[in-house]
Amino acid sequence: MRRFAYHEPKTLEEASRLLVDLGENAHVLAGGTDLFVEIRERLRDVSDVVNIKNIPGMTDITWDPAVGLTFGALVTARQLETLPGVQRTYPNFAEALRLLASIQVRNRATVVGNLCRASPSADTIPPLIADGAIIHIYTPKGMRRMPLAEFFTGPGRTRLERGDIATGIVIPAPAPDSGRIYLKHGRRKAMELATVGVAVSLDRDGDTCTNARIALGAVGPTVLRASAAEALLKGRKITDELIAQVGAQAMAECTPISNVRASADYRRSMVGVLTRRAVKTAMEATQ
Repeated sequence: MRRFAYHEPKTLEEASRLLVDLGENAHVLAGGTDLFVEIRERLRDVSDVVNIKNIPGMTDITWDPAVGLTFGALVTARQLETLPGVQRTYPNFAEALRLLASIQVRNRATVVGNLCRASPSADTIPPLIADGAIIHIYTPKGMRRMPLAEFFTGPGRTRLERGDIATGIVIPAPAPDSGRIYLKHGRRKAMELATVGVAVSLDRDGDTCTNARIALGAVGPTVLRASAAEALLKGRKITDELIAQVGAQAMAECTPISNVRASADYRRSMVGVLTRRAVKTAMEATQ
């Protein structure tokens, strides 16, 4: 393990000031499941580690029917995965958590840390974007909020600036008649990054879709919103013909690459398959 200096701030203000003063090679420690591996393998140049585990409020989980689910930056994937309210209200997110790495990792890894890793193939990102999640960020100038869909700027890159600390996530409460699903395709059934991931959240009135969000993972530099495909659904009766059109439009909106996991053409084809399946399943789940 490469040597680094270790810091234990007691407040967000102190942690933020350390990150500013110590420079770009200072990194936040939450779960550490990525950070310590990358330090050991010399994949990240780290001079200082700023442990935020002694900062109050970062482990909180709250539910408000008017606001939704709020959880802090130190809440682990396993805590949320096993929470009955998450399984019942956000089944797409619960499924993504279940598919994340191994149970040993999920007991240490934090969801906010996984988001800050900003992998285009991350399982947690598509369902959170599809559900309209908001990320809270402490900055040297105060708190700010932004839609999670706007947080990512590229593979491994976010809108966090020096001194910024992501402090938590809010997932809005779902509409009364809504359905949501996350589908993942990979080479293995466990311990696998997504080859393609598709999350769909639908609101409906009878057999008509009133609102839709579709998020596509592992087929672009960031998780993508398939906005044109969403527009095809809004205000229309869901039919097999319309679902086929939505799948084709989602294929047109993704920008996959070829790598060791799959070719770009294969990924694009799977976007169509999974989007059609997800829309149909999400619509049925509202009934």
